Amino acid sequence: MAETVTEHDTGPRAGTDFIRTMVAEDIAANTHGGRVVTRFPPEPNGYLHIGHVKSICLNFGIAAENTGGQCHLRFDDTNPETEDVKYVESIRTDVKWLGFDWGEHLYYASDYFEQMYAYAVALIEGGNAYVDSASEEEIREARGTVMQPGRPTPFRDRSIVENLDLFARMRAGEFPDGAHVLRAKIDLSSNNMLMRDPVLYRIRHATHYRTGDSWCIYPLYDYAHPIEDAIECVTHSLCTLEFDNNREVYDWIVDRLPRDPSHRFRIREGCRPQQTEFARLALDYTVMSKRKLLQLVNEELVNGWDDPRMPTVAGMRRRGLTPESLRAFAELVGVAKANSRVDIAKFDYAVREDLNPRVPRVLCVLKPLRVVITNYDADRVEQLTAPFYPHDVPLDGSRDLPFAHEIFIDRDDFSEDPPKGYNRLAPGREVRLRYAYIVRCHEVIRDDAGDVVELRCTYDPETRGGAADRAVKGTIQWVSAQHSVQCEVRVYDRLFRVADPDAEAERLGVDWKTLLNPQSLVVVHDARIEPGVRNDAPGTRYQFERIGYFTSDAVDSREDALVFNRTVSLRDSFAKAAPAPRADTPRTDTPRTGAPSEHAAGGTTTTPAAPHARSAELSRRMAALHEEHGIDRVQADILTRSHATADLFDATVAAGRNGGGAVTAAAVANWIVNELPRVQRDRALTDLALTGSQLAALIGLVEREEITASVARDLLAELADAGGDPVAMVNGRNLRQMGDASEIEPLITSLMTEYDDRVQQYRGGRTGLLGFFVGQVMAKTQGRANPRMVGDLVRKHLDG
Repeated sequence: MAETVTEHDTGPRAGTDFIRTMVAEDIAANTHGGRVVTRFPPEPNGYLHIGHVKSICLNFGIAAENTGGQCHLRFDDTNPETEDVKYVESIRTDVKWLGFDWGEHLYYASDYFEQMYAYAVALIEGGNAYVDSASEEEIREARGTVMQPGRPTPFRDRSIVENLDLFARMRAGEFPDGAHVLRAKIDLSSNNMLMRDPVLYRIRHATHYRTGDSWCIYPLYDYAHPIEDAIECVTHSLCTLEFDNNREVYDWIVDRLPRDPSHRFRIREGCRPQQTEFARLALDYTVMSKRKLLQLVNEELVNGWDDPRMPTVAGMRRRGLTPESLRAFAELVGVAKANSRVDIAKFDYAVREDLNPRVPRVLCVLKPLRVVITNYDADRVEQLTAPFYPHDVPLDGSRDLPFAHEIFIDRDDFSEDPPKGYNRLAPGREVRLRYAYIVRCHEVIRDDAGDVVELRCTYDPETRGGAADRAVKGTIQWVSAQHSVQCEVRVYDRLFRVADPDAEAERLGVDWKTLLNPQSLVVVHDARIEPGVRNDAPGTRYQFERIGYFTSDAVDSREDALVFNRTVSLRDSFAKAAPAPRADTPRTDTPRTGAPSEHAAGGTTTTPAAPHARSAELSRRMAALHEEHGIDRVQADILTRSHATADLFDATVAAGRNGGGAVTAAAVANWIVNELPRVQRDRALTDLALTGSQLAALIGLVEREEITASVARDLLAELADAGGDPVAMVNGRNLRQMGDASEIEPLITSLMTEYDDRVQQYRGGRTGLLGFFVGQVMAKTQGRANPRMVGDLVRKHLDG
């Protein structure tokens, strides 16, 4: 059953912020003839993120709140080297999805290139601009400093005739990139560094996605932005605070635009835009720089722009957020004059408040533990009635839950040795099954390894659906073992392990990517969910009772292979996981958050552990790891918490050195710290069959790209259990990496035919499907294909 969508406003409610107050005062004073025209001007060089949502809601909201108001959607496409039509389409999709419509007011900066050129010629003719042939470094140096005024370059006093000639030849393509720039002639002694003859045009021999090769000179933002606003007769040009100092340049440009009726591109009478700045949105545990977000995508640290961990609108949509929740969050944050960071708890609150009254409840078990109800007939199945919505939600609807002889409960809802205050199932104790019966645990069944694999319980038939008031403190979720559907659950958490990654990286002097949260995605492959959800459409939202809000993945989920993304937990448990969100001893290896962790969906580590107590000898070895091998302090701490771990590191490094030097100390540290615990589980390191020479051989195969990391992880598990020769295992099983494009391309071609509908969706703008196709190829090659090659080949086929 899909969630019930209630009626919502299409924009934030009018508030009392300083911008709305200013707009109201302008209307009262007839400043712009009573008109209200705003604009949202994204550069199409990336996907929109949560910071843009605030600006979208503000600009479209103000237009909607005032009679006759307009908000223009304008693409500031003045940089051909970074912009792409795929970003244009994604932005249009996101703005529409958020509930806003620009109507007929869709514009592009590239539509004004001829006018901008004409205005630049007018500036030259008026002695207000000149062609500078100094290098970029020379221009920067000549600008001076905050304490020293700028000085002219040798080209500032060129004649108007020479400047006009050079500028025309720049447009004609006579000169290479960087040979000349056009600068405004303003004030080299200005206290505002931006007013010291800013660059207006530069030469870029690059193909523009709309104008092709028609232009080889392109205007810079400070020149193009005010012109676009003036041409479109914008009244209120709302920018974030980083453009505060640019306002002086903005006004200088606007005041020099031609208004003479004889000029063919004159600005209409009364079109005098006004720039106003407001605080940008900075949200905890993520970054807002499109450059950094692009870096995460390109380096495959996330799975594309629509990765649900990304702060992009596409990522949040795929994660299951609604447009109403994002608009509510924007309203909750408000509009201020001073920059500040927004607590992630405020964001989660807005999401929960939106989902709670509209999303149906279902039962799901993330870590199934089989329960056999011994006094329930093995052939009997009864249908229990369960409501989709709790009593405080004014919505109706219910579903049937099959109850049978065998059920699954969550492994975390059972404890053999329960601590004080534990109210769930334990030997000899009772618990209520949600919407069903009270059961009592009598027997615990283990496998040969001693792990609990089954519980034997009895039920009380008089307690169905809460009947027979009994003093049972705990209620847990469950599903029928026979009727439930296996599904994959992706538990998403914060992308970074510190609240302010940029500030923390600067404080520590480290790469900001080292602060990524390695547990930002935990994948549960064998969860079980009640059967009624099987036929619901991808993108349907649910609350998994006692767990959180989830949505079926719009890309990967299908009837025979359900995939659910966690949208938000039921409460904020992240803040309680660790005291201070600092990272005084950060990782120097970048966590590969693009690859999902396959640990259980339990707690999340948000900050490095405190230094571990150790002997003097281990302390010496820790210092040596840091100083001699360059291992960062967090890893050095982990590697020397026991002699066994330190010995394994030393033996692996020594074996790798003897094997030709392909195995670095950093690589060894990464495998022992990040990969070995996954296969070690709760065993002592000395109980593993793995040796240093075996581990070195395995790492060497990965470093030389003879096998993929995926294959290596599988082999590591075998080596831990039984030892062996990694090279012989690879050769004997034909596990070597597929690096020949001729082997891989037929698979890709076949997939393109099989999933033609998704190919068309990708070409229509759903570029996040790239990850789907890469995953399909990797699955068909059993993880042997070179993932970078696969990505390149898939992209080539999709874009072709």
